Amino acid sequence: MSEITVHYLEMTNPDKGGLKSLPVDLCVEEACIKQYKVNRMLYDLVGEGWQWNDKADWTPEKWKHYSESDALRTWIATHRGSIAGYFELQKLNAATNEIAYFGLAEKFIGRGYGGSLLSEAIRQAWLWGDVERIIVNTCTHDHPNALANYKARGFSVYQEKTEVS
Repeated sequence: MSEITVHYLEMTNPDKGGLKSLPVDLCVEEACIKQYKVNRMLYDLVGEGWQWNDKADWTPEKWKHYSESDALRTWIATHRGSIAGYFELQKLNAATNEIAYFGLAEKFIGRGYGGSLLSEAIRQAWLWGDVERIIVNTCTHDHPNALANYKARGFSVYQEKTEVS
């Protein structure tokens, strides 16, 4: 067993953060035609190295219900035709959007794309409805720079929990 600390973060002001522009060699597009198998592949591709296992035992039906919901939108980042990363936004209620999943594929970590992709996730989250709050969480199993990246873009921690896994 090991301890894991989960950091819950929020942003309540769209002008608060230090958002970065996308580099010219990184293309980010919304996956407008929902395909649950794509979300599952992205989850595996990005999350494998970070012990993402909360959806590991999901059935295809559960993946489809989650991924093809009107309350979820997915963006895919590519570099020269290869998937560099992705993010999912989930509408929790009329005023709150969550960055449900966010990350880079292993071969694209360390290229300076994390801050730019997170900035794009934040921009898209503020554009989706009449939003007052964006939330996200990260944990000690995540990339060592994840928490600092969220804070640098304008998020602040509103709760922390330590759990045994």
